[in-house]
Amino acid sequence: MTKRMKAALAVVDREKAYGLGEAVKLVKSNAKAKFDETIEVALNLGVDPRHADQMVRGVVLLPNGTGKTLRVAVFAKGPKADEAKAAGADIVGADDLAAQITEGKIEFDRCIATPDMMGVVGRLGKVLGPRGLMPNPKLGTVTMDVAAAVKAAKGGQVEFRVEKAGLIHAGVGKASFSEGHLEQNVKALVDAVMKAKPTGAKGTYLKRVSMSSTMGPGVKVEVQSVLAV
Repeated sequence: MTKRMKAALAVVDREKAYGLGEAVKLVKSNAKAKFDETIEVALNLGVDPRHADQMVRGVVLLPNGTGKTLRVAVFAKGPKADEAKAAGADIVGADDLAAQITEGKIEFDRCIATPDMMGVVGRLGKVLGPRGLMPNPKLGTVTMDVAAAVKAAKGGQVEFRVEKAGLIHAGVGKASFSEGHLEQNVKALVDAVMKAKPTGAKGTYLKRVSMSSTMGPGVKVEVQSVLAV
């Protein structure tokens, strides 16, 4: 264990659940790496995503952004391709973009497509699906309004999806963010996850919450303190 981690653990009670404000302060103070660490939140949900009626997935636009610049690819043709480029898309194409992806050249973090391009995109499911990059109408990434989708992705939109163990992990900002901005982002994420509660969820839905920075220790957070009023 590094000296920095030992020092960080010395000020964190691993058994205690802190209020959101105190947790944010602790996580920020322990983010002492030479780069601007990402602040991450882990939510433990009372669901079993192996059952279709207990899957939790959605998107949320964080009020203060993520601090990260997403590279956005758009499948579109003609005027829609022009709209995507004007909105700031990093890569725009059709069959040519599909060919690049098939060859393993995936230089983007979010993929958007117009509905008419899904015939082309559908053939890339085995490549894009496991990476969580497959466009999906429920997430707003299959749309005719490509300009709005690109701007949302660039402006701090975060996708979330529950993993096998009932966990959701998401970045909610950078260590350089103010405490207030991080608190707002955490509450926005939790609010979106609460609204995405599936019909099959029984018992306690949001069980545990924790926060950490990229290189710092985890800090337990009181569940009630993150629920939006």
